[in-house]
Amino acid sequence: MYIQLMIIFASLPETDGTVFRIHTKAEGLMDADIPLELVFHLPVNYPSCVPGISVNSEQLTRAQCVTVKDKLLEQAESLLSEPMVHELVLWIQQNLRHILNQPETGSGNAKCTFSTSTTVDDGLWITLLHLDHMRAKTKYVKTVEKWASDLRLTGRLMFMGKMILILLQGDRNNLKEYLILQKTSKVDVDSSGKKCKEKMISVLFETKVQTEHKRFLAFEVKEYSALDELQKEFETAGLQKLFSEFVVALVK
Repeated sequence: MYIQLMIIFASLPETDGTVFRIHTKAEGLMDADIPLELVFHLPVNYPSCVPGISVNSEQLTRAQCVTVKDKLLEQAESLLSEPMVHELVLWIQQNLRHILNQPETGSGNAKCTFSTSTTVDDGLWITLLHLDHMRAKTKYVKTVEKWASDLRLTGRLMFMGKMILILLQGDRNNLKEYLILQKTSKVDVDSSGKKCKEKMISVLFETKVQTEHKRFLAFEVKEYSALDELQKEFETAGLQKLFSEFVVALVK
Protein backbone atom coordinates (compact mmCIF):
# COMPACT_ATOMS: atom_id res chain seq x y z
CA MET A 1 0.00 0.00 0.00
CA TYR A 2 1.36 3.40 -0.98
CA ILE A 3 1.38 5.88 1.89
CA GLN A 4 2.21 9.54 1.45
CA LEU A 5 4.64 11.12 3.87
CA MET A 6 4.85 14.75 4.90
CA ILE A 7 8.28 15.53 6.28
CA ILE A 8 9.22 18.68 8.16
CA PHE A 9 12.93 19.24 8.62
CA ALA A 10 14.47 21.47 11.26
CA SER A 11 18.14 22.14 11.80
CA LEU A 12 19.04 22.90 15.41
CA PRO A 13 22.32 24.27 16.80
CA GLU A 14 25.30 21.99 16.24
CA THR A 15 25.18 20.63 19.78
CA ASP A 16 21.50 19.68 19.43
CA GLY A 17 21.51 17.84 16.10
CA THR A 18 18.63 17.70 13.62
CA VAL A 19 14.90 17.09 13.86
CA PHE A 20 12.56 15.37 11.40
CA ARG A 21 8.81 15.60 11.96
CA ILE A 22 7.02 13.05 9.79
CA HIS A 23 3.26 12.77 9.22
CA THR A 24 2.21 9.40 7.86
CA LYS A 25 -0.47 6.71 8.14
CA ALA A 26 -0.29 3.05 8.99
CA GLU A 27 -2.84 0.26 9.07
CA GLY A 28 -4.22 -0.30 12.53
CA LEU A 29 -6.85 -2.61 13.93
CA MET A 30 -10.05 -3.11 11.95
CA ASP A 31 -8.08 -2.35 8.73
CA ALA A 32 -8.39 1.38 9.40
CA ASP A 33 -5.54 3.76 8.60
CA ILE A 34 -4.17 5.48 11.71
CA PRO A 35 -2.58 8.93 11.27
CA LEU A 36 0.80 9.16 13.00
CA GLU A 37 3.09 12.05 13.78
CA LEU A 38 6.63 10.83 14.34
CA VAL A 39 9.40 13.14 15.55
CA PHE A 40 12.99 11.96 15.21
CA HIS A 41 15.66 13.99 17.03
CA LEU A 42 19.00 13.01 15.50
CA PRO A 43 21.91 13.84 17.82
CA VAL A 44 25.24 14.95 16.39
CA ASN A 45 26.68 11.43 16.72
CA TYR A 46 23.79 9.80 14.83
CA PRO A 47 23.67 7.06 13.53
CA SER A 48 26.15 5.75 16.08
CA CYS A 49 23.40 6.15 18.65
CA VAL A 50 19.63 5.86 18.40
CA PRO A 51 17.59 9.02 17.78
CA GLY A 52 15.16 10.47 20.28
CA ILE A 53 11.68 9.44 19.14
CA SER A 54 8.27 10.95 19.85
CA VAL A 55 4.92 9.50 18.78
CA ASN A 56 1.60 11.29 18.59
CA SER A 57 -1.81 10.35 17.21
CA GLU A 58 -5.32 11.53 17.97
CA GLN A 59 -6.58 8.01 17.36
CA LEU A 60 -4.28 6.22 19.81
CA THR A 61 -4.33 6.17 23.59
CA ARG A 62 -1.45 7.28 25.78
CA ALA A 63 -0.47 3.67 26.48
CA GLN A 64 -0.54 2.78 22.78
CA CYS A 65 1.71 5.72 21.88
CA VAL A 66 4.21 4.72 24.55
CA THR A 67 4.27 1.15 23.26
CA VAL A 68 4.76 2.29 19.65
CA LYS A 69 7.63 4.53 20.73
CA ASP A 70 9.27 1.73 22.73
CA LYS A 71 9.00 -0.68 19.79
CA LEU A 72 10.55 1.91 17.46
CA LEU A 73 13.45 2.39 19.88
CA GLU A 74 13.98 -1.38 20.04
CA GLN A 75 14.04 -1.53 16.25
CA ALA A 76 16.45 1.41 16.12
CA GLU A 77 18.90 -0.49 18.33
CA SER A 78 19.17 -3.13 15.62
CA LEU A 79 19.98 -0.49 12.98
CA LEU A 80 22.85 1.29 14.71
CA SER A 81 25.67 2.66 12.56
CA GLU A 82 23.43 3.11 9.50
CA PRO A 83 20.83 5.75 8.58
CA MET A 84 17.56 4.51 10.03
CA VAL A 85 14.77 7.09 9.91
CA HIS A 86 13.36 5.89 6.60
CA GLU A 87 13.66 2.25 7.68
CA LEU A 88 11.86 3.00 10.96
CA VAL A 89 8.98 4.73 9.18
CA LEU A 90 8.58 1.77 6.81
CA TRP A 91 8.80 -0.63 9.74
CA ILE A 92 6.03 1.06 11.74
CA GLN A 93 3.81 1.19 8.65
CA GLN A 94 4.19 -2.56 8.29
CA ASN A 95 3.95 -3.45 11.99
CA LEU A 96 1.59 -0.99 13.68
CA ARG A 97 -1.33 -3.39 13.54
CA HIS A 98 0.66 -6.16 15.22
CA ILE A 99 1.88 -3.76 17.94
CA LEU A 100 -1.64 -2.55 18.71
CA ASN A 101 -2.85 -6.12 18.91
CA GLN A 102 -0.51 -6.89 21.82
CA PRO A 103 -2.28 -6.96 25.23
CA GLU A 104 0.34 -4.82 26.98
CA THR A 105 -0.52 -1.93 24.68
CA GLY A 106 -3.43 -1.07 26.97
CA SER A 107 -6.85 0.35 26.22
CA GLY A 108 -7.08 3.52 28.34
CA ASN A 109 -9.16 6.41 27.07
CA ALA A 110 -6.52 9.12 27.56
CA LYS A 111 -5.36 10.60 24.28
CA CYS A 112 -1.80 10.03 23.22
CA THR A 113 0.80 12.57 24.24
CA PHE A 114 4.35 13.16 23.13
CA SER A 115 6.78 10.79 24.81
CA THR A 116 10.48 11.19 24.24
CA SER A 117 13.27 8.71 24.59
CA THR A 118 14.41 8.41 28.19
CA THR A 119 17.79 6.84 27.60
CA VAL A 120 19.41 9.13 30.20
CA ASP A 121 17.90 10.00 33.56
CA ASP A 122 19.22 13.48 34.30
CA GLY A 123 16.73 14.20 37.09
CA LEU A 124 14.77 17.44 37.24
CA TRP A 125 15.93 20.34 35.05
CA ILE A 126 14.80 23.92 34.62
CA THR A 127 14.96 26.21 31.59
CA LEU A 128 14.00 29.83 30.97
CA LEU A 129 12.82 30.91 27.52
CA HIS A 130 12.17 34.38 26.12
CA LEU A 131 9.60 35.05 23.39
CA ASP A 132 9.67 38.25 21.36
CA HIS A 133 5.91 38.45 20.84
CA MET A 134 2.61 36.59 20.51
CA ARG A 135 0.20 37.76 17.83
CA ALA A 136 -2.40 35.01 18.26
CA LYS A 137 -2.12 35.09 22.05
CA THR A 138 -5.16 33.00 23.03
CA LYS A 139 -4.28 30.14 20.67
CA TYR A 140 -0.58 30.39 21.50
CA VAL A 141 -1.19 30.17 25.25
CA LYS A 142 -3.47 27.14 24.87
CA THR A 143 -0.83 25.43 22.76
CA VAL A 144 1.91 26.07 25.32
CA GLU A 145 -0.36 24.78 28.11
CA LYS A 146 -1.10 21.62 26.11
CA TRP A 147 2.58 20.95 25.39
CA ALA A 148 3.47 21.43 29.05
CA SER A 149 0.70 19.05 30.10
CA ASP A 150 1.57 16.43 27.47
CA LEU A 151 5.25 16.49 28.43
CA ARG A 152 4.59 16.60 32.19
CA LEU A 153 6.34 19.96 32.56
CA THR A 154 5.55 22.45 35.30
CA GLY A 155 6.41 26.12 35.65
CA ARG A 156 5.11 29.47 34.48
CA LEU A 157 4.16 31.34 31.31
CA MET A 158 4.77 34.93 32.41
CA PHE A 159 3.64 38.21 30.87
CA MET A 160 4.82 41.62 32.03
CA GLY A 161 4.12 44.43 29.60
CA LYS A 162 5.69 43.29 26.34
CA MET A 163 7.97 40.78 28.06
CA ILE A 164 7.07 37.10 27.63
CA LEU A 165 8.94 34.42 29.56
CA ILE A 166 8.41 30.67 29.80
CA LEU A 167 9.90 28.95 32.85
CA LEU A 168 9.79 25.17 32.52
CA GLN A 169 10.72 22.44 34.97
CA GLY A 170 10.83 18.71 34.32
CA ASP A 171 12.69 15.82 32.75
CA ARG A 172 15.53 17.06 30.56
CA ASN A 173 14.47 14.96 27.58
CA ASN A 174 10.98 16.42 27.82
CA LEU A 175 12.40 19.94 27.95
CA LYS A 176 14.30 19.20 24.75
CA GLU A 177 11.13 17.87 23.16
CA TYR A 178 9.30 21.04 24.16
CA LEU A 179 11.94 23.13 22.39
CA ILE A 180 11.59 20.99 19.28
CA LEU A 181 7.84 21.57 19.28
CA GLN A 182 8.28 25.28 19.90
CA LYS A 183 10.69 25.67 16.99
CA THR A 184 9.03 23.41 14.44
CA SER A 185 5.28 23.93 14.97
CA LYS A 186 3.17 26.67 13.43
CA VAL A 187 2.16 28.12 16.76
CA ASP A 188 1.60 31.79 15.89
CA VAL A 189 0.58 33.99 12.95
CA ASP A 190 2.61 36.56 11.02
CA SER A 191 1.67 40.17 10.31
CA SER A 192 -0.65 39.04 7.50
CA GLY A 193 -2.47 36.53 9.72
CA LYS A 194 -0.83 33.47 8.15
CA LYS A 195 0.21 30.61 10.45
CA CYS A 196 3.94 30.63 11.13
CA LYS A 197 6.64 28.95 13.20
CA GLU A 198 8.28 30.59 16.20
CA LYS A 199 11.55 32.06 14.97
CA MET A 200 12.17 34.58 17.75
CA ILE A 201 12.63 32.42 20.81
CA SER A 202 15.81 32.33 22.87
CA VAL A 203 16.97 30.03 25.63
CA LEU A 204 18.19 32.30 28.42
CA PHE A 205 19.18 29.63 30.91
CA GLU A 206 19.18 25.88 31.50
CA THR A 207 20.42 23.92 34.49
CA LYS A 208 19.71 20.97 36.72
CA VAL A 209 17.35 21.89 39.55
CA GLN A 210 19.33 22.72 42.69
CA THR A 211 18.30 22.18 46.31
CA GLU A 212 17.39 25.85 46.73
CA HIS A 213 15.03 25.79 43.74
CA LYS A 214 11.30 25.42 44.34
CA ARG A 215 9.58 22.41 42.75
CA PHE A 216 6.63 23.71 40.75
CA LEU A 217 3.51 21.58 41.18
CA ALA A 218 1.71 22.80 38.06
CA PHE A 219 2.08 24.91 34.93
CA GLU A 220 0.39 28.30 35.31
CA VAL A 221 -0.14 31.36 33.14
CA LYS A 222 0.44 34.61 35.02
CA GLU A 223 0.45 38.32 34.23
CA TYR A 224 2.39 40.89 36.22
CA SER A 225 1.80 44.64 36.31
CA ALA A 226 5.26 45.59 37.58
CA LEU A 227 8.83 44.30 37.60
CA ASP A 228 8.86 43.86 41.37
CA GLU A 229 5.93 41.42 41.10
CA LEU A 230 7.84 39.37 38.57
CA GLN A 231 10.94 39.53 40.75
CA LYS A 232 8.96 38.19 43.73
CA GLU A 233 7.87 35.20 41.62
CA PHE A 234 11.51 34.34 40.88
CA GLU A 235 12.57 34.90 44.48
CA THR A 236 9.81 32.63 45.79
CA ALA A 237 11.09 29.93 43.42
CA GLY A 238 14.65 30.35 44.67
CA LEU A 239 15.73 31.84 41.35
CA GLN A 240 16.93 35.29 42.45
CA LYS A 241 20.25 34.93 40.64
CA LEU A 242 18.51 33.87 37.44
CA PHE A 243 16.29 36.95 37.62
CA SER A 244 19.21 39.32 38.23
CA GLU A 245 21.43 37.90 35.48
CA PHE A 246 18.92 37.35 32.68
CA VAL A 247 15.52 38.95 33.29
CA VAL A 248 16.60 42.42 34.41
CA ALA A 249 18.68 42.79 31.23
CA LEU A 250 15.52 42.41 29.12
CA VAL A 251 13.94 45.58 30.50
CA LYS A 252 16.98 47.81 30.13
